[in-house]
Amino acid sequence: MENITDGKWERLPVKLHDSILQTLRELKFAYMTPVQFACIPLFMSNKDVAAEAVTGSGKTLAFVIPALEILLKREEKLKKMQVGALIITPTRELALQISEVMGRFLQGFPQFRQILLIGGSNPIEDVEKFKTQGANILIATPGRLEDMFRRKADGLDLATAVKSLDVLVLDEADRLLDMGFEASLNTILGYLPKQRRTGLFSATQTQELEKLVRAGLRNPVRITVKEKGVAASSMQKTPARLSNYYAICRAEEKFNTLVAFLRQHKHEKQLVFFSTCACVEYFGKALEGLIKNVSIHCIHGKMKHKRNKIFADFRALKSSFVHRCGRTARIGNQGNALVFLLPMEESYVNFLSINQKCPLQTYPPVKDVVDVLPKLKAMALGDRAMFEKGMKAFVSCVQAYAKHECSLIFRIKDLDFAALARGFALLRLPKMPELRGKTFPDFKQEAIDTDTIRFKDKNREKLRQKRLAELKEKETPLKRNFIKNKAWSKQKNKKDKKKKKAAKRKLDEVCYSFACVKEMVHPKKFHLLKMFSLSGHPR
Repeated sequence: MENITDGKWERLPVKLHDSILQTLRELKFAYMTPVQFACIPLFMSNKDVAAEAVTGSGKTLAFVIPALEILLKREEKLKKMQVGALIITPTRELALQISEVMGRFLQGFPQFRQILLIGGSNPIEDVEKFKTQGANILIATPGRLEDMFRRKADGLDLATAVKSLDVLVLDEADRLLDMGFEASLNTILGYLPKQRRTGLFSATQTQELEKLVRAGLRNPVRITVKEKGVAASSMQKTPARLSNYYAICRAEEKFNTLVAFLRQHKHEKQLVFFSTCACVEYFGKALEGLIKNVSIHCIHGKMKHKRNKIFADFRALKSSFVHRCGRTARIGNQGNALVFLLPMEESYVNFLSINQKCPLQTYPPVKDVVDVLPKLKAMALGDRAMFEKGMKAFVSCVQAYAKHECSLIFRIKDLDFAALARGFALLRLPKMPELRGKTFPDFKQEAIDTDTIRFKDKNREKLRQKRLAELKEKETPLKRNFIKNKAWSKQKNKKDKKKKKAAKRKLDEVCYSFACVKEMVHPKKFHLLKMFSLSGHPR
């Protein structure tokens, strides 16, 4: 890594443990980044820290190292079930990365154990693992951690375990709030001791984040770290070594351009982001069929158990594609980001530059763009799963515009639905409220009954046919046995006569039973029995 601060680890105003310095050498981190140089001495000097630094600036070591140093300096050593450090991060992928880094340093400190508490695994297994192995360092996502605090009935008393807590870290705190974890964080903070060191790390500062600072930190030292060479007035929010580009594409050309770009960069790792989970599912599957000899992985928030494995597989690859530009240009490395915009969205470039301090450059036109949409249509015709993915993706994309935070730019009323549908290679338009009552002469529907498209998966198709048969049976009207050549009114009169005869017959039977009872019981008791017979209860 390039010499960023002109400072080696040994030059810190506080001395680091020899094992920590050895691990840093093994990881080939010879120099500190600015955020590490600023935060580590303060954190180790028992100060609460609120640090703002761009993504990829080395924040992980800025809290992992001081957390370990604080635990090493404890007067009373931590027992098996005592938690000394807690690190909370918004996603399981970030938690996994932090756990890996922490694990490398813990090789020199066998007296400490860490445990990872994240979604996608069985919570009971986490409970049993904690009870069996114990843990001094917790790395967790908010939802799973909150759940663990409520597992006392399963034999885990986490509230007691964290009474020994020395260090709390809230990593990517701005995203913790953006993702709706404020209530969970408040619940978790209620279990933690007030006497602790707290570090809050984020890429941005917002009013909501300021509330969290006031609630969770005591007299914090505020640190803002800028990239070297960035003007003081710009306050750029992305790494200086990240080059941001944009390209304007018509709706029907966007996917074609993406495919051409990826084909020209097959030997590089690429992260491709879509607006919705359904779009990831659809276009991810499409890329598998259109770009040969590459490994493509899809990942999104609705995946429960697959995400951890997919993330690990992607990290292990030398090159591939997957479904955040901050994931590139990390810790001094070079990176590039490219965003595709519709013509009506070009004002978003100025918005990002002024409001988000994220300037974008125009990307040169992508060459050798070919029309792959007919192949995408063929995929939908050949497999109902692909057809349904495309319909869901289109609906979710339209709804994403309706819910977009930047609604002054991304306006649903400006969308060309026909062009968008062509860009999704749809066989027909879906039925949805946004399209109701409108006609789209510019969209040519395929001359095929889409109900006849079958699943490639034979089991899925068999199940579909079974459901269709059940639905058809329910929709079949019941046959009425009308008598031919008779008016409906006469048929009805005959039915009424039958009902009257049945009622008269029932009344006769009741009268007969009353007569029998009158003969068998005392005359004074007859009235009471009669009331029971008529109404079921005495008056």
